[in-house]
Amino acid sequence: MKNFRKKLSVYVSAVFLLPVIASAQYFGEVDTLFGNALGFINNILIPFLFTLALLVFVYGMFKFFILGGDNEEERGKGKQLLMWAIIGFVLMISIWGIVNMLSDGIFGDFNDRVPDLPGTPTL
Repeated sequence: MKNFRKKLSVYVSAVFLLPVIASAQYFGEVDTLFGNALGFINNILIPFLFTLALLVFVYGMFKFFILGGDNEEERGKGKQLLMWAIIGFVLMISIWGIVNMLSDGIFGDFNDRVPDLPGTPTL
């Protein structure tokens, strides 16, 4: 039974990976693949995570001030959400700064380096 499950999982994985393998021609060379992946991360994923953290912060404020005005338990839940959102902001911005420091230190100051913060204007 275990061998059947292993074989089945390999076959199912192969079926799901087949479109990726078939579209390998689309990506062309490896640097194009990495460029597409980095573009996705920098332009879509990072701003999405910042937006998600902002929404958690706003929802925590709503729970703390509006929904939990007289209920101490709801205020505690709102305060917990606010704290986790602030921790998330601090971690994301800190990691972004570390990535910038490493990219500047290792690769020098290139035009194609990691941007300072997603969506912020540059001087």
